[in-house]
Amino acid sequence: METVTSGRVSPLRLVPRNGLCDKCQVRNVAACGALEDWELERMEAITVSKDYVAGQTVFEEGDEPKYIFNLTGGMIRLFKLLPNGRRQIVGFVFPGDMLGLAARGAYTCSAEAIGAVKLCRFPREKLLGLLDEFPNLKSRLLDMAADELSEAQEQMLLLGRKSPVEKVASFLWRLHNENLRVGGPESRIDLGMGRIDIADYLGLTIETVSRTFTKLRNDGVITLEGANHVLIADEDALQELAEAMGD
Repeated sequence: METVTSGRVSPLRLVPRNGLCDKCQVRNVAACGALEDWELERMEAITVSKDYVAGQTVFEEGDEPKYIFNLTGGMIRLFKLLPNGRRQIVGFVFPGDMLGLAARGAYTCSAEAIGAVKLCRFPREKLLGLLDEFPNLKSRLLDMAADELSEAQEQMLLLGRKSPVEKVASFLWRLHNENLRVGGPESRIDLGMGRIDIADYLGLTIETVSRTFTKLRNDGVITLEGANHVLIADEDALQELAEAMGD
C-alpha cells in the first residue's frame, strides 16, 4: 500500500517516528530541512542522537569516515596537528552544519567538542544511499559543500592578507551571522571558544588576539562582558573592518 505526497508516491510508514526532527531547533537551516515528512521518516530511521562533553573527540584525522554528522547544538573545532606538534584550527562547526561530508578515504582533520555538543549521526553509506531517492536532500548537501569550499577560500584570504584587527573583526562578523542564521540575538555574540582557539584559527598569538579585542572595545566597535560574551556596539564599523581586503 502506498500514499501520495506532493505528487510523488511514498511508501507507507514502516518505522515509527522517533521525534528527533520534531524536537530539533535548527531543522530549518540543516540539510534535513529540505525534506518532506515522509522523507524525514526514512532519515530518522538511520539517525542516532549523540551527546558529547567539552573536549571530547568526535573523530580523529585519519579515521575511516564511517559516519556523517549534523550538529544540532553547541560548537565543534576542526583542527590538524602540524609536523612540529603545533595545532592549527582549520574551522568551526555551528548548529545546522554537516560534519564529515567531504571525507572519502579518511577524515582530513580532527573534530572536538567545544562545551556540550549534540549531534545527529548517520551511517555514511546509508545517508549517501538516500541521495538519489531524495533530490531535495542531494541539492541541499551540494549547496552546503559549496558553502564549505567558499569558507575555506575566505580563510585563505583571512590568513594571508588581513591585519590582526581585520582578522578578529571578520571572525566576530561570521559569528554574528551564524547567530542570525539560527535565530539568535542580533547584537550579542557568545564565544564558545577561548582566546587560544581564536588565535590558532586566525594564525595569531593569544596576546595579539587579546590586544585586538581591547582595541575594538576602545574604538567603540564592541563591548566585552567577561571573557566569553561580546556585544556589537557599532555594527557598521564591525562589518567594514570584516570586509576590508587587507593592505
